[in-house]
Amino acid sequence: MNKSHIVMALTRVLSTRKECSAALDKVFDEIAKAISSGQKVTISGFGSFRPYISRARRVKDPRTGRIIDVPPKRRVRFVPSKDLSSRQER
Repeated sequence: MNKSHIVMALTRVLSTRKECSAALDKVFDEIAKAISSGQKVTISGFGSFRPYISRARRVKDPRTGRIIDVPPKRRVRFVPSKDLSSRQER
């Protein structure tokens, strides 16, 4: 499922496709702003998005065999809610 599928599902319930797309863009934008500022985003019944910084590590380049230092990166971890997890098990 991608964004256009979500917009189509919302269009069936709400008004026009353009308005649904704009509303969904705004929701995703607000989630992205919160995560980029270091906040945890929780959507009840769905899950939570939590920003974290991965640790620096050393990896081996498979092509050359050289050891490369990978710096820490900002990442996002998604943790599904219990409701979402139980739906997947059915």
